[in-house]
Amino acid sequence: MRKDFVYLASASPRRSDLLRQIGVRFEVRPAEIPELRAPAESPDAYVLRLATAKAGAVWDRVDRDEQRPVLAADTAVVLDDRVLGKPTDAAEAAAMLAELSGRTHSVLTAVALRCERATQTLLSRSEVRFRATTAQERDAYCRSGEPLDKAGAYGIQGRAAAFVEHLSGSYSGVVGLPLFETATLLERCGVELWNA
Repeated sequence: MRKDFVYLASASPRRSDLLRQIGVRFEVRPAEIPELRAPAESPDAYVLRLATAKAGAVWDRVDRDEQRPVLAADTAVVLDDRVLGKPTDAAEAAAMLAELSGRTHSVLTAVALRCERATQTLLSRSEVRFRATTAQERDAYCRSGEPLDKAGAYGIQGRAAAFVEHLSGSYSGVVGLPLFETATLLERCGVELWNA
């Protein structure tokens, strides 16, 4: 198996930027799988299952003569054991942000790397505390359009950084691709870092 670059099973520009940050050559091959949490499935199991499924879906589509490792990730914002997904509209985004206001929530990002015959996974868990926000601030943020394609209706790397009072864990994990865990998996598989 050639390991000079990886397939990234995500169309997220944020994940692409993070992978570039550690100098990994990659090609985007988005995975289209249903993102539904099973009844009684823990948030940890949910993100690990989705990341593994994304890696497997892309692996199965790649020409065997061009087989390279496949990297996938899945991120969930968790509040009171509820997974807050991507909001469907600005009203749902504002409601999610109101729930997060003045509270601490978890951000889980699972990373999966399919390399040869096996898939390895690692899980990043971070705790994020929002300061108390006003309805006016939340509405202004929603009008920016930024929360609509993000789990939990916010991006820590964007305007919502002003809401984050404290972060314990991985900043890159909250963005969507924890670089420590990603680098660990890539090195185990023999993919060079800082090569791009």
